[in-house]
Amino acid sequence: MKKIGIIDYFLDEWHANHLPQWIHDESKGGYEVAFAYGKIDAPQGLSSEDWCKKFGVEHCKTIEKVIAQSDVLMVLSPDNPEMHWELCQLPLRSGKPTYVDKTFAPDYKTAEALFQLAEQYHTPMFSTSALRFTKELDGISKEGIRTLATTGPGVISNYAIHQLEMIVQLMGTKAERVMFMGTENCPQFIIQFAGNRSAVMGQYGWDCPFSVRAAKDDGTFINIPSCSEYFERFVPALLQFFDTAQPPVPEEETILIAKLREFGINAVNWPGTWVHLS
Repeated sequence: MKKIGIIDYFLDEWHANHLPQWIHDESKGGYEVAFAYGKIDAPQGLSSEDWCKKFGVEHCKTIEKVIAQSDVLMVLSPDNPEMHWELCQLPLRSGKPTYVDKTFAPDYKTAEALFQLAEQYHTPMFSTSALRFTKELDGISKEGIRTLATTGPGVISNYAIHQLEMIVQLMGTKAERVMFMGTENCPQFIIQFAGNRSAVMGQYGWDCPFSVRAAKDDGTFINIPSCSEYFERFVPALLQFFDTAQPPVPEEETILIAKLREFGINAVNWPGTWVHLS
């Protein structure tokens, strides 16, 4: 059995509360979350020590102890990406395969610096939203996609990442500019890519499903009214990364996603105005 160490801003959060069991079930006990560190106790939940007792995980008071005892690492803090630079300093120097949860970084400069740190210390690393592994996207070719539209729930700060993950996955990395066209309650963005290609994403309330619709140059369409099984398919990809140390997501896509999120948030201040990525 290989041992996973979790490093988090605080441990009592949705991803840390679900990933240990999913990993155990998918790996049939081949991997176990065995060690965990939380920088602070959850503001509205369990302390780090109580979380570890609940999940049968050894509580570590330092990141160094987690790294020393673990075979592979997960840096979570999904809703506080501003903490990733600090929390990743030791893991990305460890040489051990490390998954960094979405949202990867608060800005693209930090995203670039995290990849540079991992490369410097030969540490395999990747980050993603689980939406990349949506069942309905499996096998879909991105060749010839001219226009794309996605929808989903949530707010920009921690939910825009999910739609951006799918957009960049399908449209590639040659994004040129972004425009905000929505409202405070229903943010909407237009992203223009090289070759006169475009994507529209919108967040239409908590009951709105993640969806994808696209049109190709050859006249064919992609219609996914509701994305499904993304976490069920993400966990096997995560375990394969731990087995092989081969990241399943290209670095340049993760950096662009961070940049689009950063520039999109800035574009909210100038509705109807293109914000160029260059």
